[in-house]
Amino acid sequence: MEAGPPGSARPAEPGPCLSGQRGADHTASASLQSVAGTEPGRHPQAVAAVLPAGGCGERMGVPTPKQFCPILERPLISYTLQALERVCWIKDIVVAVTGENMEVMKSIIQKYQHKRISLVEAGVTRHRSIFNGLKALAEDQINSKLSKPEVVIIHDAVRPFVEEGVLLKVVTAAKEHGAAGAIRPLVSTVVSPSADGCLDYSLERARHRASEMPQAFLFDVIYEAYQQCSDYDLEFGTECLQLALKYCCTKAKLVEGSPDLWKVTYKRDLYAAESIIKERISQEICVVMDTEEDNKHVGHLLEEVLKSELNVHFLDFKLVPPSQKMENLMQIREFAKEVKERNILLYGLLISYPQDDQKLQESLRQGAIIIASLIKERNSGLIGQLLIA
Repeated sequence: MEAGPPGSARPAEPGPCLSGQRGADHTASASLQSVAGTEPGRHPQAVAAVLPAGGCGERMGVPTPKQFCPILERPLISYTLQALERVCWIKDIVVAVTGENMEVMKSIIQKYQHKRISLVEAGVTRHRSIFNGLKALAEDQINSKLSKPEVVIIHDAVRPFVEEGVLLKVVTAAKEHGAAGAIRPLVSTVVSPSADGCLDYSLERARHRASEMPQAFLFDVIYEAYQQCSDYDLEFGTECLQLALKYCCTKAKLVEGSPDLWKVTYKRDLYAAESIIKERISQEICVVMDTEEDNKHVGHLLEEVLKSELNVHFLDFKLVPPSQKMENLMQIREFAKEVKERNILLYGLLISYPQDDQKLQESLRQGAIIIASLIKERNSGLIGQLLIA
């Protein structure tokens, strides 16, 4: 929840639109004339994203801004960019970073081979950073390599678990309503203290929701809102949907989000994020099979036992002489060193394939236990090693 200006009491109802601005119905209908609706099964067109990443991490209490804090030796913001890059219909991603962190951000983009990323300098507040990102996407910018999108997504650099499904929902809703944002149920009741530190009033939790990210807007709506935004809102405001309502009279459609939309804010959140990333990372696991049976059948059994998402590669050594087997195993070790640079851990696992079905199931269970442990622990000391189930 946002804090109101000093001296404010109960939440006020939205006032009339500021003079000279369009009504919600006119805004939506006029904008949608130039924006094709998203049909079921089709992805939207001309969509860009803006990520404010100029925070200093004050609440986290660490010297490194939280968006650059490493998780499994990779900066947090890199995971967020990766999540957006997986969405092929997002054509441009604009990241707003402070001048002192510009080179750090460039090195992250280069090291992790991020694509479609443009950098702008962040402002001193969140809203000013977003405004700078929107300016970079506007058509009136001289020598800009970016083009104005129909819809723009605003997301947080420290929310790395956003999925394409919720992005599509807010973009589709924004095309219809002009603005849309993800929400989640409140976990705790929100109260407002009086000036003397006593309870003034509380909100009925069932009637209110927590505003989350991502949010999406027709570009012309949110850009106009920021152009007309007061200095007070730019300095102290945090809610983009409120700006669209206040300055363009555009009532945002609220979209139910998933539990994974939470924001990394405190130091303990880094450990929670690491745990989730460990579960989600797709491990490249090399399974060395010495069998005359169908490798695909074995792979199916293994995945059924493990119940996990894996990239499993089988090497069938049934026709390979012993000397060649050893040479291939040594190649696994060298290849493991190479792919570690891309944050992929590769292991060798030898699974015996007895003819007895009961012994086969036990062998597969042992293999599944080993693989699950490798995913959980990410033991870099074992990369390239041959393990035996």
